[in-house]
Amino acid sequence: MSTSIWFWVAFHIGVFVALIIDLVEFRHRDRELSMRAAAQRSLLWVALSLAFNCVIWQVKGSESALEFFTGYVIEKSLSVDNIFVFVLIFTHFRVSGKAQHRVLVWGIVGAMVMRGVMIWLGVALVSSFHWILYIFGGFLILTGIRMFFGKGVETDFADSWWMSSANGVHTLR
Repeated sequence: MSTSIWFWVAFHIGVFVALIIDLVEFRHRDRELSMRAAAQRSLLWVALSLAFNCVIWQVKGSESALEFFTGYVIEKSLSVDNIFVFVLIFTHFRVSGKAQHRVLVWGIVGAMVMRGVMIWLGVALVSSFHWILYIFGGFLILTGIRMFFGKGVETDFADSWWMSSANGVHTLR
């Protein structure tokens, strides 16, 4: 079943609008998000995703709808581990409840931009130099070996240039 380009344009506009609403709307609050409000917000996004799945079913058919739903469930399941990572990072750096949303917004936007740049750069490099895959693979193997045989040394980020910059002290150490 052929779908016009307008379906995909509308889809991407919808995703960007939803992202902007989710990231910007909450910043106007001056208090932490309650568990009840977080659950309501999560249920709203799940309901919107299921509604979009119904649109896919109508436009693209049941097979495409099943593919979307399967991908959605997998991604939703995998996103649970991100919550634990966020909790660990917020706890380690003692990020207050009021500041957590701002940190998340900048982290999400930064990750999206960096992921886009890295994908674009990776595709350009691999398209031009196929042999670079061996370098990337070697880097991954070396990193895995270093992680496996690492001595478990904890890094103190409090004295890093990055944390000094974040706190307003712009000195190089």
